[in-house]
Amino acid sequence: MDAQQFLTEFGHIANAPGGVSKLRELVLQLAISARLTERVADDTSALELIEANKKRQKSLVAQKVLKRQPAPRPVASSDQPWALPEGWAWTRLGSVTNYGDAPKVEFEDVNEDTWVLELEDIEKGTSRLLSKVFARERKFKSTKNGFPAGAVLYGKLRPYLDKVLIADSPGVCTTEINPISFFDNIDAKYLRWYLKSPYFIAYADGSTYGMNLPRLGTDSAREALFAFPPFIEQSRIVAKVDELMALCDTLEAQQQARRKLQNNLRQSSLQAVASAASPYELQTTWARLADNFGRLFHAPGDVVDLRKAVLDLAVSGYLSHPEELDEPAAVLKSKILAAKERGIADGSFSRKKHVKPEELEETTLPLHWESITLDDAISTIDAGWSPACLPNARDDESKWGVLKTTSVQVLRFLPHEHKELPASLDPRPQYQIELGDILITRAGPKNRVGICCVVDSAPPKLMISDKLIRFHIVGDLINPRFVALCLSAGEPGRIVERLKSGMADSQMNISQDKLRSITIPLPPIQEQQRILEKIEAFMVVVDAYSERLSKSLRLAEQVAAVAVSAITGVAIEQEEEPMKAPQTELVAPLRLGTAPGIKDQAMLATILARHSGEMSAKDLWQRFGGEIDAFYAQLKIEVAHGWILEPAVAEMREKPADAVRA
Repeated sequence: MDAQQFLTEFGHIANAPGGVSKLRELVLQLAISARLTERVADDTSALELIEANKKRQKSLVAQKVLKRQPAPRPVASSDQPWALPEGWAWTRLGSVTNYGDAPKVEFEDVNEDTWVLELEDIEKGTSRLLSKVFARERKFKSTKNGFPAGAVLYGKLRPYLDKVLIADSPGVCTTEINPISFFDNIDAKYLRWYLKSPYFIAYADGSTYGMNLPRLGTDSAREALFAFPPFIEQSRIVAKVDELMALCDTLEAQQQARRKLQNNLRQSSLQAVASAASPYELQTTWARLADNFGRLFHAPGDVVDLRKAVLDLAVSGYLSHPEELDEPAAVLKSKILAAKERGIADGSFSRKKHVKPEELEETTLPLHWESITLDDAISTIDAGWSPACLPNARDDESKWGVLKTTSVQVLRFLPHEHKELPASLDPRPQYQIELGDILITRAGPKNRVGICCVVDSAPPKLMISDKLIRFHIVGDLINPRFVALCLSAGEPGRIVERLKSGMADSQMNISQDKLRSITIPLPPIQEQQRILEKIEAFMVVVDAYSERLSKSLRLAEQVAAVAVSAITGVAIEQEEEPMKAPQTELVAPLRLGTAPGIKDQAMLATILARHSGEMSAKDLWQRFGGEIDAFYAQLKIEVAHGWILEPAVAEMREKPADAVRA
C-alpha cells in the first residue's frame, strides 16, 4: 500500500476499531523514520551530536555524577531496521543518555514538599496535568530515583510501556520509573515521542522479563537502537507530531460524539418500539427501526439492546396472537389456583406466609391474557447449600459439585460453572438439580442478582448453592421458560430490579418472599410456547448479525494494522490476550554478611543493608533491576567476599493455586 492508496482508504482505517490509535502509531513511526519532515540546510549532523553526548557522558562519569556503564555495542549495518537519510544516524539509547543511572534518594533526603511520583501516576498524562502528591502526603520507605525538572520519565513495566512524562519540576519516583535526565543535544519531546513509538514499544515488549509484572531490563533498554536526527530537525519533528496528534484528538472526539448520538438514537428508537400502545403503533415504530437498522447497530454490543427490546415486547404480548384452539388464560389460572389449594390441603406444598403482591401497573396486557403472582403459582421453593468447596470443577460426573452463581445467566444455564465438593463432605442430594428447575440468583453484586434461567441440561450430582433460589410451578401449568422470560424482561423484570436490597451495590440480595410477591403475565399455555419459539427464531437471526458485525470489525482492525505497517515498513503487533499470572516464584532468603566498604562494588549488599539486612531472593532481584543471569553473577561475587551470607540455593517453586488466582 502506497501513500496515495492510504489516503484513499483513510476513512475506513480511521473508523476501524482502534483506527485512531493506529494513526497515532503511524505518525510516530514516520517521525522517527525521518519521513515526517524535510531536511534543514546546514543543520548540525547527528554524528556530531552523538560524539558530543559521549564526551559529555565521560565528563560526568569523571565528576562521579554518573556511574561508569559498559559501552553499548556499536551499530552494525545489519542491525539497522531501516535506512536513514543524510544527517541522521543510528546509535544506541545507552550511548547518548543516562538511561538506568538516576541518583538514588532515601526517605531522610527529601523534604515534605518533594514531589513523589508512583508508577500508576504515569497513566495520568503529562506532569502538568498531574495532581501532584508530596512527601508529606505520600510517605515512602524504600529507595527512590531522583529527577530534575525536564527529565523524561519512563515506566518500564509492561502495562506502562507507552506512558512517558516530561517532569516540569524536580522530584523522586519509584525505581520502576526510569528518569532520563542527561541527554544533551536531544529534544526532550523528541525523546518522549521515540519512547512512545511503536518501534520502541515493540522492542520493549519483546525484551521484558520478570516473575510478576514483566519489566524492561536496563541493559536491554540501553541497547535499544535510537534514530538520532539533526539538531534543528528535532524541533520540527516535535512540532509536526504535536500538530498531527492534535488532529487525531479532534478526530477521536468527533467519533465519540457521533457514537454517543448514535447510542441515544438507538435507545430512543428501541424505547419507542417497546412502549408502543397498539399493534399499529408497534408496526410503525418497528418499520422506522428497520429503515435505519444499519445506522443504529454498528457493533456487537449494540445488539444487546435489540435483544432486550424483543424480550420486552414478548412479555408485553406483542409477539403472538390468540388461536381458536387455545385454552383461555382464565381457565388456566383457575386450574393453577385450584391445584395450589389441593397441594396445600394434602400437604404436598407448604403454606407460606402472605406477601403483598407487586402488581403490574405499567403494562397493558392483551385482553385474552391474565396475570398471576408467583406466590399463587409456585409449588415449591428452596435455596441450596454452600460448603467450602475445592477451587476447581470436578473432572468426572461420579463426583459431586456445587453450582456457582455464574452457572445462571440470562435465560441460559451453564452446568460447567461449578466447584467440586471435597470427598470429606457428605453431599446433600435434596439440592441436586433436575430438568425444568427454575433458578434465580439471590445474592451477590447488584448486576448479578435476579438473573434467571431454566435447567435444560442436568448432569448428575450437581447441587445448587445457597446463593441460588430454585422453584417450580404448580403442575407445570406454566412453561418454566416463559416464567424465566418474564422475570428477565418487561415490567416484571423491572420489579425484580426494584426489589433488590443491600447496603452496597457489591452485595445485594433478593429474598424468597420478595420473589413470591412478583406478578407475571399469564397467556394461554399454547401461546406461551409460540412466543418462546418466535424469540428463539429471532435470536438466531440476531446472533448471526452480531457475529457478522464481529467479523467485520475484526477484519477492519486487521486492515488498519496492515495499512499502517505497509506505510511504515514496521510490523505493529496486534494486542495480545491479557497475561496470566505467573505460576512460579523465586525462593530463597538472603542475609547481609560483613558490611562492604564504601568503594566496594556491592550493590546487593547495599540494598540488603537498607532493608534490615534480609529479604527474599525475588525481592532483591527485582530491586536489583538487572537480568536474572547478571543478578546471580553479582550474588556469587558478593557471597565470595562475605558481604552476603551463603544462601540456600534459590529455586523456582510452583505457586499455590489460590495465590495464582489472586
